[in-house]
Amino acid sequence: MRVALLEPLGVPDEMIHELAAPIEAAGHEFVSYPEKTCDAAELVRRSAGADVVMIANNPYPASVVEASDALKLVAVAFAGVDHVALDACRERDVEVMNCAGYSDVSVAELTVGLTIDVLRRVVAADAAARAGGTSAGLVGREICGKTVGIVGTGHIGCAATRLFRAFGARVVGYARHESEAAREAGIEFVGLDELLGQSDIVSLHVPLTPETRGWFDADKICAMRDGAVLINCARGAIVDNDALAAALNGGKLAGAGIDVFDMEPPLPEGYALASAKNCVLTPHVAYLTEESMQRRAKIEFSNVIDWLAKH
Repeated sequence: MRVALLEPLGVPDEMIHELAAPIEAAGHEFVSYPEKTCDAAELVRRSAGADVVMIANNPYPASVVEASDALKLVAVAFAGVDHVALDACRERDVEVMNCAGYSDVSVAELTVGLTIDVLRRVVAADAAARAGGTSAGLVGREICGKTVGIVGTGHIGCAATRLFRAFGARVVGYARHESEAAREAGIEFVGLDELLGQSDIVSLHVPLTPETRGWFDADKICAMRDGAVLINCARGAIVDNDALAAALNGGKLAGAGIDVFDMEPPLPEGYALASAKNCVLTPHVAYLTEESMQRRAKIEFSNVIDWLAKH
């Protein structure tokens, strides 16, 4: 079979060659491309004749799936697969595999990092120091003693819970399906309204699905306690970001830490959150660490090798 890695995975070429060696040793063809592309025509060219395509977090649209007659598997080096044309894959019996778990630690750490940035006003303090300013107006708040609401208590939500509890926070959680693993991590399950009403910090960890798109809307933001902080390292389209910007500018919320948006950065001019008060933004980097890139490469190649062995 032909296996095509359509974009870089953020690891050295030597690691790619090492991970691909078992594929070639088993008699399969392996090709890789050193530059990412979002051009559909180029994706069609790269996918031509491939039984397996390997991608990361760039879109793989329906037109490419439909034009790739040999395609049997899309291996995704990412936890979410909402950037893949899943309906087109189902119609053509193309399997889709993800890399669940590779970024649990990195996303959880940035979740806490953004919380610290917002509460301790790190960005504003940095600007003040560089401008010759002082600590005036930079009184912060601590995580210790706060109530943190984790919305979505899967692996990342549990990892974030353990970190928040290490800071001395109480953690409550909401999920459609409660789990013993989440309880063991220290999560106290409550209803969503209760979580929003009592949490000083609300952190989102739910996937993007048709049901969750726009789910965290103005009503849910309004239900948060006054002066709370919202952290989103999940998916940007979960949140009504215009409503979030309005809540920040109007003083309803004390701050927000946002890593994900309605689209992939760069953000367009005039994007509401870019000028919102007390809002720390990062350009979708929660998953992006040296360690997580290595983990996802290993998981993706392992997925492909296992799949090839069964086909």
